[in-house]
Amino acid sequence: MTTWLLLALLIFIFQSGTILVLEYRRPANAMAWLFILFLFPIVGFILYYFLAREYVRRRKVRRRGGLDEQRRGEILTKSHLINEPGEIPGGGFADEARLFRTLRKAGAAPITGCNKSRVLTNGQMTYDAMMEAIRGARHHIHFATYIYRDDEIGRMFRDAMIEKAKEGVQVRLIYDGIGSVKLSKSFFAAFEEAGAEYACFFPLRPAFMKKRMNYRNHRKILVVDGTKGFVGGINVGEEYLGRHKKLGFWRDTHLELEGDAVYGLQEVFLKDWELATKQRPSDPGYLPEHACTGNEVVQIVAGGPNRRADAIHETLFAILATAKRRIWITTPYFIPSAGVVMALKTAAMSGVDVRMIVPLIPDTKLVHAATMSYVDEMMSCGIRFWQYERGFIHAKVVIVDDLIASVGTANMDLRSFFSNFETNAYLFHPDAIAALERDFRQDLKDSRELELSSFRKRSGGRKAAEALCRMLSPLL
Repeated sequence: MTTWLLLALLIFIFQSGTILVLEYRRPANAMAWLFILFLFPIVGFILYYFLAREYVRRRKVRRRGGLDEQRRGEILTKSHLINEPGEIPGGGFADEARLFRTLRKAGAAPITGCNKSRVLTNGQMTYDAMMEAIRGARHHIHFATYIYRDDEIGRMFRDAMIEKAKEGVQVRLIYDGIGSVKLSKSFFAAFEEAGAEYACFFPLRPAFMKKRMNYRNHRKILVVDGTKGFVGGINVGEEYLGRHKKLGFWRDTHLELEGDAVYGLQEVFLKDWELATKQRPSDPGYLPEHACTGNEVVQIVAGGPNRRADAIHETLFAILATAKRRIWITTPYFIPSAGVVMALKTAAMSGVDVRMIVPLIPDTKLVHAATMSYVDEMMSCGIRFWQYERGFIHAKVVIVDDLIASVGTANMDLRSFFSNFETNAYLFHPDAIAALERDFRQDLKDSRELELSSFRKRSGGRKAAEALCRMLSPLL
């Protein structure tokens, strides 16, 4: 008996030590996995082996998805580059040289000055704009989405792309292996017959066996003819039109772009296509000379295992730390890193107006419980929270002063910061920021502000559930 206990103890020590060594960069991850290991000693380590191992997996994926320097050089040559903060219209960045340098270096992407943007509020407006672009395609359609439903909306997009493929337009679609796990190959029979191509990004079973399951492609990108692009929070499905029985009205934000920034979206898509298919399509039409005459400044920042480490997390942290007047955030999930928590708390304590809108009606109860576990400590520092009451809010928006705003696919959570393939657009133009501000103010009207004294009266069971979910939050 003593021998078996000693053996079990040695195995537990070995497993714990392995996790601590491999997760040394992220103590929160280590604590979460150690907690699971304590509850399920053998099963927990097996799950860790297949689902985590952050450092090992990140290194392997990077080797497979190396930068295409030739394509990147072409993008830099064709783009109207912003090389100094004083070149950004409006003058607000003239005194923000440090932030400007951080965005260029940490974002590992050019800041470009010849763009035009349009904020697309909610699903109908977004789908109308995307369908118009697809129907007008002449050369190619490159579409990547996390969730693709086999429903009325999914069939609408599929059929539109089939028609364009029959006309000779190149059509490529990427969908995620977990986000779109219910999608069958039969759904794409006519798609393939028309000459269109599709790829499942890290399919479920191979991803599990190859220890890539934790890497999900959470992007929502559409590039048409290399001149028009879309990015934001909206996937392909009827729920984004408010047809979800439980969630009802769906509040979201997407972005339509023309100009230099589309090159950045194109590069992201082509690298993802290579990673999913091992193919490297090349065509001068992917990076055409554009006719955009807009003067908006935009930066496209991509995060993921095949990119520079944690680019979205680092750039968002830098943006938050720069705030002098306001930080307004809309996010469906709030499971922040320690750095983001500190940036928000210190900003609020210094007098910055920090406001956050999160859902009242959750789509994922565990994640929502983890989100609410942060509210007390954040409100104690002066951060104000609203819960969206009209339906479910899924927008991913950050507004800092009148200086910069972010719209994209990344949630304000650890998974988006450190594991998922994500893409954000940083907007510097006053008109774009003003459009997002108008939406934010309307969302405040459709929300209920939390009061700290009332919030603290929630039941002990609820507090315990929130604490447990927070402990497991790095894995959610």
